[in-house]
Amino acid sequence: MTTNQNALKPVTPALHPQDHGHEHGHGHDHSHGHAHPPAAASCCGNPVCGSSPAVDTGDIPKGALLFRIPTMDCAVEESEIRRALEPVAGVRALRFRLGERTMAITADTAALPNALEAIRKAGFKPEPLGDATGPAAGAQAAAAPARIAGMSAGLARLVAALVLAIAAESISFMGLEGKGFMAAGMLLALGAIGLAGLDTYKKGFAALVRGRLNINALMAVAVTGAFIIGQWPEAAMVMALYAIAELIEARAVDRARNAIQSLLALAPEQAEVKQADGSWKTVMASAVELGAVARIRPGERVPLDGIVTEGNSAIDQAPVTGESIPVDKTVGDQVFAGTINQTAALEFRVTAVASNTTLARIIHAVEEAQGSRAPTQRFVDRFAAIYTPTVFVLALAIAVFAPFFMDWTWMQSVYKALVLLVIACPCALVISTPVTVVSALASAARRGILIKGGTYLEEARKLKAVALDKTGTITEGKPKLVESSLVGDAGNEAAVFVVAASIAGRSDHPVSKAIAEGLKSVQGEVSDFTALPGRGVQAAHAGQVYVLGNHRLIEERGLCTPSLEAELKRHEEAGRTVTLLASDKAVLALFAVADTIKESSQAAVAELRALGVVPVMLTGDNTATAKTIGAHAGIEDVRGNLLPEEKLDAVKAMQQRYGAAAMTGDGINDAPALAQADIGFAMGGAGTDTAMEAADVVIMNDDLRRIPETIRLSRRAHSVLWQNITLALGIKGVFFVLAVFGSATMWMAVFADMGASLLVVANGLRLMRVPSGDKVRG
Repeated sequence: MTTNQNALKPVTPALHPQDHGHEHGHGHDHSHGHAHPPAAASCCGNPVCGSSPAVDTGDIPKGALLFRIPTMDCAVEESEIRRALEPVAGVRALRFRLGERTMAITADTAALPNALEAIRKAGFKPEPLGDATGPAAGAQAAAAPARIAGMSAGLARLVAALVLAIAAESISFMGLEGKGFMAAGMLLALGAIGLAGLDTYKKGFAALVRGRLNINALMAVAVTGAFIIGQWPEAAMVMALYAIAELIEARAVDRARNAIQSLLALAPEQAEVKQADGSWKTVMASAVELGAVARIRPGERVPLDGIVTEGNSAIDQAPVTGESIPVDKTVGDQVFAGTINQTAALEFRVTAVASNTTLARIIHAVEEAQGSRAPTQRFVDRFAAIYTPTVFVLALAIAVFAPFFMDWTWMQSVYKALVLLVIACPCALVISTPVTVVSALASAARRGILIKGGTYLEEARKLKAVALDKTGTITEGKPKLVESSLVGDAGNEAAVFVVAASIAGRSDHPVSKAIAEGLKSVQGEVSDFTALPGRGVQAAHAGQVYVLGNHRLIEERGLCTPSLEAELKRHEEAGRTVTLLASDKAVLALFAVADTIKESSQAAVAELRALGVVPVMLTGDNTATAKTIGAHAGIEDVRGNLLPEEKLDAVKAMQQRYGAAAMTGDGINDAPALAQADIGFAMGGAGTDTAMEAADVVIMNDDLRRIPETIRLSRRAHSVLWQNITLALGIKGVFFVLAVFGSATMWMAVFADMGASLLVVANGLRLMRVPSGDKVRG
């Protein structure tokens, strides 16, 4: 399986790339490229990717500069900046992080001033933050005070605008225009519009010049038109209310976008590192190199990924894996950045730099997922791209033709047209989908479920069957050698066991590891080591070629005997996995390994059945052992002795029989089946690069119950998505009818538009809470 192999490569420290054109269209080929989709509407009906960006690369090279753009709220602003930079020669790379409203730009020295001026002409104010290749936390820390200060200043300005608008409205309401107060009222209205709408006018004018209709252009035209036709009190109130609602909405959307960013604070910025002379020194975590030895005391957070070299302690891994119970750690165990040391001091060898820890890769993967567009979102974008110009044309037709056909005055027709312009913005409709998807992705990440994109989040609800690998998925994946014996006249037991231990010690397979550990024999040198997929391994020891493999391999070599078959049957009926050591001529030894079922497996299988999903076990182990484990887990459909290509065929058969099917495995041996499945789940993803890159969904803590939890989350997300779409369209429809045939005013239209936006945002944010039924124990 090759799902987005770039998704989890080492993270550029300052900016985790986020490409809003990155599509996760899911079929049977999981190779997703970075491509811009056809024109899709932004939050205001503006094409997000209607033309290619000026430059777009995967990584931010050294020398890139980071800028904060305070008014860059959604993909439409990003698109406008890209278009503004298209004609600027010398701009080599652009990267955006909408969650922090930052842009990294790589440009020639002579081109940078021109690029910044083009951005300013588009209605934006780029604020320099420094080198984009510095630590991510540093960039965020630099942006945070500016963001907070900007919001505080903006709120004060908008409150002042609202006071002026209320004063202007009061003059009109009390009928004081004819008593010399009209000029004062108009000045108050102008002041309110200036305080609240200056940025709106700048961006709206820039959009109109480029022939595009976005909310800023619509509001600028509507407010200006209202003022011209004498509705200056309403124009002032509309602009003030709109600006305040925009600020509230931006803060609410930021909460969803930045939910995953709270994980950044989990990893401490400093680490205590052992020096060459044996002393300890506190240094920045970002400066710690691979192989360095670090120390953590009780109560401290782990600063980097590593392998314990000294000490015993319990680690709270909830921030990374979602496990609610601390995990005991001793020499040789892995620890992850952001987890909490609880009981005793530990020393560990650093295995990942700060920018490539498991925590950093989780954050990066979720940010990549946030940048992708879910199927419902793409549908809504296409709808909005038609909706806005349609309503705009209708408003223009009412303004021009209504006096001739509807017995309206010109003033009434123009006013109704202006109200329709406000209704023409599909903000509530389009913003409802990304907020909902991002909230669900962030909620899943906090639970130890890493979903690679909105596509998989939405598709999980359609699953009708889930294929489960046995070892490491249903079972603990830590088998133990329970019996070993020579077969026939194999010679010296100690010598045979040395051969077996030597070959098993070279394999990473859990069964081979169990044999090597269980024999405790001195391991010798082996050569010509070769894996035999689905069968075992082959190697040479002391000049003699041996195989260490399963029943199938021995049968294929014609080395089975009736007595051996009887012995194998005894072990297999007991649920044991049997591995055989053989030369070219005979079977030399038999090793029986037993694996225990996870405590969570039975509950997970029961939950899948309750959801109407059929669990199926697919394993390369022998059928008798597989059926014993399957019976304990509650799985009726068990298929053993499967080679990787046979697992692929089994998944195809499941898709034909049941419909949408998922495959759950380790992301390595099960690659063909994972690629064929509609969704691939990888178990035990914490720290496993291959699994995190291979799967569509990574279960970070080996808990099989996360799969039904993912399906339930998908179903809730789908429900909330359509609740929001129905809510947004319903409110728009009501006020559309009122605007044309009733007495809807412009400020009512603003309330309807922004009120609907706030409602759908609040509804989407509900997904960040975990229902009690999903609070499984890790």
